[in-house]
Amino acid sequence: MSDDPLGELREAVRLSPENIPLRLHLADSLLKSGKADESEQEYRKALAVAPNNERLKLGLANAFFQQGKNSQALVIVEDMIKSPNTPPRAYIMHSKLLFRAGEVERAVRQYKKAIDADPEVADEELAGRLGIEAPAENPFAADREVVDGKVRASHEPGGAGALTPVERPKIAFKDVGGMDALKDEIRMKIIHPLAHPEMYKAYGKAIGGGILMYGPPGCGKTHLARATAGEIKAGFMSIGINDVLDMWIGSSERNLHELFDQARRNKPCVLFFDEVDALAASRSDMRQSAGRQIINQFLAEMDGVNASNDGVLILAATNAPWHLDSAFRRPGRFDRILFVPPPDEPARASILRIMLTGKPVQDVDHDVIARKTESFSGADMKALLDVTIEAKLKAAIKEGIPKPITTKDLQAATQNVRPSTREWFATARNYALYSNQGGIYDDILKYLKMT
Repeated sequence: MSDDPLGELREAVRLSPENIPLRLHLADSLLKSGKADESEQEYRKALAVAPNNERLKLGLANAFFQQGKNSQALVIVEDMIKSPNTPPRAYIMHSKLLFRAGEVERAVRQYKKAIDADPEVADEELAGRLGIEAPAENPFAADREVVDGKVRASHEPGGAGALTPVERPKIAFKDVGGMDALKDEIRMKIIHPLAHPEMYKAYGKAIGGGILMYGPPGCGKTHLARATAGEIKAGFMSIGINDVLDMWIGSSERNLHELFDQARRNKPCVLFFDEVDALAASRSDMRQSAGRQIINQFLAEMDGVNASNDGVLILAATNAPWHLDSAFRRPGRFDRILFVPPPDEPARASILRIMLTGKPVQDVDHDVIARKTESFSGADMKALLDVTIEAKLKAAIKEGIPKPITTKDLQAATQNVRPSTREWFATARNYALYSNQGGIYDDILKYLKMT
């Protein structure tokens, strides 16, 4: 009798080597039994026969992941998520790889994509590491049903959108490079009121309010918002336009109300609106009344007309503050408007150091690359690394030997990546010069050294 529990399965595959389901079963079984190196070989053999099989690709990525071959796994998964019909488990694997590389923010986003597409793929261990909690229990849950993976109110057409997961971020300000002035503003508006509530109460100052962050895309506004929640150990809800807008009349306003209510039930809670200009664009630019109603609802929620916002901390980010309705800038709403510039040289070095974590490197001088990437956003730094890795992969495939990333490789990539922030500043400069009521855009002029 054989000591190999998979002996019969191996023999079946030997007799029918092109039977893909059979070889997939063997590869999966090997992976589950901890024999990742053997499973890798089986997945490779199967892919030679069926190169477009998604289950085989994902299995091979898993085998690489278990062996710590992160770069190889990442190549497969990043190719898979380009497809319009990406399997939800590919997003889970991408999230694991991003988390291992220290990119927690992107890992959270990919995990959310996976469970939005199929709640059955939820990974409790991964969710715990990412600091994601299940949505708070809704008192009206009995009046809801699940449609296409989203929670909807059953008593109306379309119904309210899905509640957003309340995260518990593990990162804090120490994990954010630079941005000292921004951190100080956030401390005064958000952190100190929670740390010293009795002082604020003595002056009759409510704990809450809003901060609007603006600047070029990819410069860390979302990362800073998540770090704010982590700094005060508060819940964090990231709201995008898809979480609010609904085709049914009145449903978008109801969605917005429920999101604020959810934050109030989980206070202290940071409610973060990404690309807020999509929800709060100037009413004078709108032709349809539906958009105006959403803005009116947004303003009412921020004012706490029907419920107190004490303990609800509202952060928002936009790349186009000039499109935001002026009513949002009144006291008690977004009364702090902060400019988030591209990362400075020390911050770029820190970003690069984090991005290279878990990847094969050799004597990389982070400071040299930081000096050569002036005006680069965090997203541009990621693009720089992607270009570098692609070049290394081409060389590895040609030579048959993977080699570590060096300073020279990154320097060569800087010739092919241009800072995306320059286009934004070309537009922002005009607003700062010719539409700068009350000096709202003075920080842009200061950054551009025009004052």
